[in-house]
Amino acid sequence: MAITSLLTRNLVQGASIGIICTVMTACQHPVAKSNAQDSSGLQSQVVRPEWELPADPEAKTYLSKCEADFKRVAAELDSFANFKPTSDLGLLEKLNKMDLILDSQLSTASLYSSVHPNINVRTAAEECEQHFVAINTDISLSRSIYDQVKLLDPQKLSAEDKRYLEHMLRDYRRSGVDKDQATRDKIKQLSEEINLIGQEFDKNYREGGKKIEVASVKELKGLPKDYIERHKPNAAGKIILTTDTPDYMPVMQYAENDALRERFYRIYRDMAYPENKAVLEKLLAKRYEFAQLLGYPDYATYITEDKMIKSPLNAQEFIDKVSSLATPLAQQEYQVLLQRLKKINPKATHVNDWQKMYLEQLIKKEKYQVDGQQIRQYFPYAKVQQGIFDLTQAMFGVTIRPWKTEAWDASVNAFEIVDKNEVIGRFYLDMHPREGKYKHAAQFGIQSGAKGIQVPIAALVCNFPGGQDPNELLEHDDVETFLHEFGHLLHSMFGGNHERVAFSGTRTEWDFVEAPSQMLEEWVWDAETLASFARNQNGEVIPTALVDKMRAARYFGRALWTKHQLFYATTSLNLYNKNPVTIDLDKLTAQIQSDYSPFGYVEGTHFYASFGHLNGYSAIYYTYMWSLVIASDMFSEFEKNGLRNPVLAQKYRTTVLAPGGSKDAADLVQDFLGRPFNFDAFAKTLEKAR
Repeated sequence: MAITSLLTRNLVQGASIGIICTVMTACQHPVAKSNAQDSSGLQSQVVRPEWELPADPEAKTYLSKCEADFKRVAAELDSFANFKPTSDLGLLEKLNKMDLILDSQLSTASLYSSVHPNINVRTAAEECEQHFVAINTDISLSRSIYDQVKLLDPQKLSAEDKRYLEHMLRDYRRSGVDKDQATRDKIKQLSEEINLIGQEFDKNYREGGKKIEVASVKELKGLPKDYIERHKPNAAGKIILTTDTPDYMPVMQYAENDALRERFYRIYRDMAYPENKAVLEKLLAKRYEFAQLLGYPDYATYITEDKMIKSPLNAQEFIDKVSSLATPLAQQEYQVLLQRLKKINPKATHVNDWQKMYLEQLIKKEKYQVDGQQIRQYFPYAKVQQGIFDLTQAMFGVTIRPWKTEAWDASVNAFEIVDKNEVIGRFYLDMHPREGKYKHAAQFGIQSGAKGIQVPIAALVCNFPGGQDPNELLEHDDVETFLHEFGHLLHSMFGGNHERVAFSGTRTEWDFVEAPSQMLEEWVWDAETLASFARNQNGEVIPTALVDKMRAARYFGRALWTKHQLFYATTSLNLYNKNPVTIDLDKLTAQIQSDYSPFGYVEGTHFYASFGHLNGYSAIYYTYMWSLVIASDMFSEFEKNGLRNPVLAQKYRTTVLAPGGSKDAADLVQDFLGRPFNFDAFAKTLEKAR
């Protein structure tokens, strides 16, 4: 998840406005510098791109709007060259005005480049994004603005504007605004190069989906009936499976054919390879160079400095602490999987990575009487969507209703959230796979909320079944993912009423931002909540006894999952905490997987080529586990006082979600809990696996 604003995040992180990173390669055009002089007496670096509008009418209309907004921002930036020193709020309003435009265009570009069905619009969005990244870098290096900001008297500002000023001064320092002109020019060049390389990395991944041929239906033994019915043999008698989530995950969970699972796993873990190996190496090198230019020893030190964790050393210590908690339990769980595998293959001495999901399903079915295929009958897509809407309305006292507006694809639906007869936010649901679309699940920001100016708008982008038939069945994991992403959306909606875009919605410290969504996942394990919407085609409610069994089985495999997450976190951190010339991608990632994941490295696979977080999150994938510790602690309040307690839900909304980024995340959590957060609740979840 990315946290973005005009002056509180530098786009060299490679992430877009919204929750995920951008994913395309932008077109480059010649640029001319303006002749404006900044207050340091140095020529400003405001770019003037030559806009070449495409012939495609839809793409042309989109890019024309982008160009118009770019010129508005450029004019505002140019005006600072002659801006007289001021100590009033006019400067903050002027900055906020630019922030609103940047937010809108970068958010829309990120979304359209990731999901728009028209490839010409996707290409136009890439170009729009690159131009706005460039001018955002100009702003972050503007001595004209920086010199004006330094003149503001914090004692004359409100609490939020004082924080806004503090963050601007901090991030101007981090941007390199105080460096000499040659260094600033190099920073600007690197910023643009990093964005382009990141776009290429994500584009290769998004377009790097692969397919396998299955010889006959017999190879699909064990898979759900509706899955087999949706995958009919083609004219040649072959069944085609893609690496899209709705195709891949059921095979890994249910297919009895071990060879099929291995073949599919190897292809899935090689998406965007070999293309992205060289691209990732370039990305690591440029980010290291950027960090060195700013005086940091490595990029991990730069990127963690303004997070809750503060340093890569603290991040590694956190990873080690969680690993020490999880390792003994993970070893026990691994032995259970191995013993179950021996019943299938008595000669087995090791559980492979492609076998773990299948074996976990078998054990949960046999030991806990939990059958994933029995469970999924209660989760048709349409009922899940309505159930999540109903839960939101009941907990937070709001209304969700259809929003009549156009969308980028006919399959996309739109809604608005109403509180006390006032629309407080709007959102789109783009929930099913299609060609050229982002492959996983995320919330994308579209328009940040600004008090008295505009309400927040966001989109959920997922890849669930249900595109052809709303009664297509979801896995329970899909329901959990849906609610997780909806949690990000609610954070955007409820936190979207601040005067400064810098604090709107999810703009907290990056390593806190997953916590509210992770906490909300807990409701899909609540019998009362599930009973409100989980019904099969006969209208039968999911039995409470079945939910009890699901809860009993829930924590089996949790420690193994934790160790696997730590493998991702360590990979992310260790690719960025050193000089990349010392890194052999294949050797390092294989070694880390062998060290942290009990299943080890699968020879010949290259998961890093499609590990999109290596661009968007760079060194800080640890944030998922860090946020989960906080989420577990916050959820303990609901466990004590009732999951559907509207008074507690309103307190949570008021203290954690509504403030957005206007307070430190640790303070938000303390306001809700009445104390600092701790590890206790998280540790208890691991203990439940015993």
